[in-house]
Amino acid sequence: MLSTRRHFLQTASFASLAAVAGPSRAQERPSLSIPPLVDLRPGAPVTLTARVGETEFFPGKASPTAGYNRHLLGPTLRVRSGEEVTLNVRNELPEMTTVHWHGLLIPAAVDGGPHNEIPAGGTWKAVLPVQQSASTCWYHPHPHGRTGLQVYGGLAGMLIVTDREEQALGLPSRYGADDLPLILQDRVFDREQHLVYPRGHMALMHGVQGSVMLVNGAREPRAGVPAGLVRLRLLNGANARVYDLAFEDGRNFHWIATDGGLLREPVPLQRMLLAPGQRAEILVDFSDARSAVLVNRSTAGQQSLLHFAPAGEPRPQPVPARLASWQSPTREAAAQRRRLTMTLGNGAMDGMPGMQGMHGMPMPHGFDGRPFDMARIDQRVKLGAVEIWEVSSLPGMMMDQPHPFHMHGVHFEVLQRDGRAPGPLDIGRRDTVLVDAPVELLVRFTQPAPTVPFMYHCHILEHEDAGMMGQFTVT
Repeated sequence: MLSTRRHFLQTASFASLAAVAGPSRAQERPSLSIPPLVDLRPGAPVTLTARVGETEFFPGKASPTAGYNRHLLGPTLRVRSGEEVTLNVRNELPEMTTVHWHGLLIPAAVDGGPHNEIPAGGTWKAVLPVQQSASTCWYHPHPHGRTGLQVYGGLAGMLIVTDREEQALGLPSRYGADDLPLILQDRVFDREQHLVYPRGHMALMHGVQGSVMLVNGAREPRAGVPAGLVRLRLLNGANARVYDLAFEDGRNFHWIATDGGLLREPVPLQRMLLAPGQRAEILVDFSDARSAVLVNRSTAGQQSLLHFAPAGEPRPQPVPARLASWQSPTREAAAQRRRLTMTLGNGAMDGMPGMQGMHGMPMPHGFDGRPFDMARIDQRVKLGAVEIWEVSSLPGMMMDQPHPFHMHGVHFEVLQRDGRAPGPLDIGRRDTVLVDAPVELLVRFTQPAPTVPFMYHCHILEHEDAGMMGQFTVT
């Protein structure tokens, strides 16, 4: 896709790869790169151009990448709730793409799913009527069969919705100073420190996971922050990795928002799981002026993600006791119950033979044993309806793993997990949930999809590309 000389889409053998570490103590850590902020306003269209570029993840080692208006990633877009904005998406990639506005509650016709194709050299005009609470969303490609490769190459960006209720809280809001966008990703590099995209059986089964952690495209960057309350907008933009986030010194932080926006009140935590596609906003108090390190905890130990260097006069600030008010639908309001089962197989990606399933037949990735078909509508929903969706994965399968389940065009709340009340990390409005046990979701359908359908899928991008996706209309 990205270069005739060398590109990250080439098939890579794990035998040719090396574990590449982050910066050593002797190396100077790069400053955290803050994507440029673009305020979207009615009557002032903004152009996003998907294009190829080059990025030095290691000094002097350029890798072909892709981005929106940049060589890697894209600008942060900010919009005010209640406004209608226009984006012109120009495709300068050598292949088809789409742009999905992940987290926006907008009609399916402009959602940017697999049906909103933008051919190479083409432009798509998306008029987005934004009518939702303040939240941290993001945008990324969604072409069927190519999403994992294009996101891995660097096509992703943050999208922030703000509203008056949020602004009245006095939360940290100086973009790039005390309000930081943090896109968390992991990548694989070869022995020459060039970016590669692994393919084959392990990538198909588990999704692509790398040993090098990136924050806004850099390895272990350093962020200068004020010695006070700082807001971190965390986005798991990885293809498959579930992050287990904490601070190296064990300090507390306050969780204030999830995918669908602000919580009703802050939740004090010391660690947080963040699945692919999920977002979380947290408040961290740096008024002690001590340096700190955000880490990912894994079975291999702790991996440093981001180093914080507080500076200036210490300014202790209180965390608001109350955040947002919003009404949850009741279980009794649910008009219908649907059951979905994510099935992990080994389909025909890259010409690989199918794995024998439970009855001796090849078993593809899919829902209820059926892989995605763009010509098939899997669910039909009434506009304005509230429903309960039960989502699980087929138990007892070889190399089974938790799946992040994402629905387009809706917010939902977790009613139950594994037949019990949801845990503390399940609260709030969501569009993505980690299915490590059967979950029961209360879903409200507010956006129309009469002809172009919405998607639901696993947000391990290689699973999605291999068929673990379905679609639904809302009429």
